[in-house]
Amino acid sequence: MKKYTDTGKKDTRSGFGAGMTVLGRTNPNVVALCADLIGSLKIQEFIDENPERFFQVGIAEANMMGMAAGLTIGGKIPFTGTFANFSTGRVYDQIRQSIAYSGKNVKICASHAGLTLGEDGATHQILEDIGLMKMLPGMTVINPCDYNQTKAATIAIAEYEGPVYLRFGRPTVANFTPEDQKFEIGKALLLNEGTDVTIIATGHLVWEALIAAEALEAKGISAEVINIHTIKPLDEEAILKSVAKTGCVVTAEEHNYYGGLGESVARVLVKNQPAPQEFIATNDTFGESGTPAQLMEKYGLNNKAIEKAVEKVLKRK
Repeated sequence: MKKYTDTGKKDTRSGFGAGMTVLGRTNPNVVALCADLIGSLKIQEFIDENPERFFQVGIAEANMMGMAAGLTIGGKIPFTGTFANFSTGRVYDQIRQSIAYSGKNVKICASHAGLTLGEDGATHQILEDIGLMKMLPGMTVINPCDYNQTKAATIAIAEYEGPVYLRFGRPTVANFTPEDQKFEIGKALLLNEGTDVTIIATGHLVWEALIAAEALEAKGISAEVINIHTIKPLDEEAILKSVAKTGCVVTAEEHNYYGGLGESVARVLVKNQPAPQEFIATNDTFGESGTPAQLMEKYGLNNKAIEKAVEKVLKRK
């Protein structure tokens, strides 16, 4: 089994900030808009170096989406920044009508996604944003797993033509992917080869899947681990190739069962090669206040939960 090393815990939102700094220096068409959350989005360096390319919109997220759509008409590449809850739920009408419907080249960058927003509680812990965004025609949905991958994804989406939803988080998590990685939109990453079960994970759950795979190996269970950083378009070929070999799958995500990665994978399997599947996700519920670790434990979004799901799905093969 290939071992991945945590090179030091970092927050994925800082990966976004680092990517924006690079874009500020390399792509003059990139502009940033923020809804009064500069510190939370970690974009101060971009602003310091490119003050004329930054727009502080204030607490007016719907206005920010309209401004971003307009900026694309002049050839700019706008990156909007606020919490995931306010990047989607609060402004869904504006995204649908002004951005997705006309295919505007806006990059909707959403921090503090999922339960790991932590102590801010249920009103801010959006667990339905992936579903909201993947249902929009033409919208690309990306959920990277660590600091390095978030930085690489931020840089990559500037070169991609079309609307993108980029989802990342607040807490410090394991940073284990290569620093110099090339990010390919829509291309899944095989992190560990296995023969008994496929674990398909996204975002913060990728590292948990790797921990689970090591524990399973000690029990004689060979787990294949796939990092799905791009939820739409989904790498169907990678999924089908793996499940054809293992015969069963566990999906893991920091999101609701409904509308998430697991449903997308199930759709692919049902259409092509049905296989037993277990889901690691929140079960039709809102979150609550607590530390990220407490919440991930309570809602079953960690390596222990993945282990149990694997053992359960193996009995259904």
